[in-house]
Amino acid sequence: MNTISPTLTSFVNTPSMPPMVRTSIWKLLFGNLISAIFTLSCLALLTFLGPRFVNWAVIDAVWYSADGSACRNAGACWAFIYSKSRLILFGLYPPAEQWRPMLVVALFLILGLISLPPRFWGRVLVLAWAVGFLTILILMGGGVFGLSEVPTSNWGGLPITLLLATLSLVIAFPLSLVLAVGRRSSLPIPRYLSIGLIEVIRGTPLLSLLFVASILVPFFLPEGWTPDKLARALIALTIFSAAYLAEVVRGGLQDVPQGQIEAARALGLSWFVTTRRIVIPQALRKVVPPLTNTLIVMIKNTSLVFVVGLYDLLSAGRAALADPAWSTPFVETYLFIGFIYFSICFAVSLYSRWLEVDLNLTRRI
Repeated sequence: MNTISPTLTSFVNTPSMPPMVRTSIWKLLFGNLISAIFTLSCLALLTFLGPRFVNWAVIDAVWYSADGSACRNAGACWAFIYSKSRLILFGLYPPAEQWRPMLVVALFLILGLISLPPRFWGRVLVLAWAVGFLTILILMGGGVFGLSEVPTSNWGGLPITLLLATLSLVIAFPLSLVLAVGRRSSLPIPRYLSIGLIEVIRGTPLLSLLFVASILVPFFLPEGWTPDKLARALIALTIFSAAYLAEVVRGGLQDVPQGQIEAARALGLSWFVTTRRIVIPQALRKVVPPLTNTLIVMIKNTSLVFVVGLYDLLSAGRAALADPAWSTPFVETYLFIGFIYFSICFAVSLYSRWLEVDLNLTRRI
């Protein structure tokens, strides 16, 4: 049978959602003695530190200065952030060509925005991301269409953070499907291989995987095929992401009603068709919010690639602090970088919450 009944693929035996219980803010903050003490302590701390922070960050701050002399014995040195913003955001990328990483960040934003509504999910969106990644790599690397070539050793800043986080997840996703299905397989060889790989990777710190990818990967490749630092970091992040995504997908596979599989077998569908057309779509629908949480984790994990010599957002900030002309405003620099990470992760978190509510409402309808 080449076609599948829409009723079979869309039906999900999900119990009705319980009514949402709303709690007032007053009860949340002062509902019991412990909550009241914690709330009052936080208010006292904010009252004590708030005015001092405002004086340091706004009133006594230096907003513009040609050098670091004006920042001595003053408040926050935001002039340093203004002066070094391009170095922090784009790393060692040639200044004359920094319009290219700016365009890359804009492409990531556009692709991310069009990917938000679930109604856009499909082959067209996959094709858009494929073309987008190809365009991003051409813009960053150059060497074609009249663009000057820029080696990956000069890539850095925010584009590297976004590229490593998204590309590692995109490559890891099909691998995670294979590992998740293999772990639930009744065949011993794929099941034990999947379990062994998942448990070893999940039990190994990402920092160790980055070192292994940086040092050992060249030994397993033919001479002259040594990948650069960016490719090695991408390999480590991809393997790490695949192991964690596999466990998320496995949770969705376990939640698919057994009746769906039995109905597919009764219709004479093969195991491969049943898994691809019935089981995996329903499993992924159930674990979309946790998958977005994994994206948050991977965005933060990209800050570890400095150990293999890549200038991600955090490493670019450390490089900017090496300028002796400025009075090393560490707090301002890390606040600026932290704000960028927080903005990205908080936006993904809000989207995850909205998506979970939207999918639950769709399921109830």
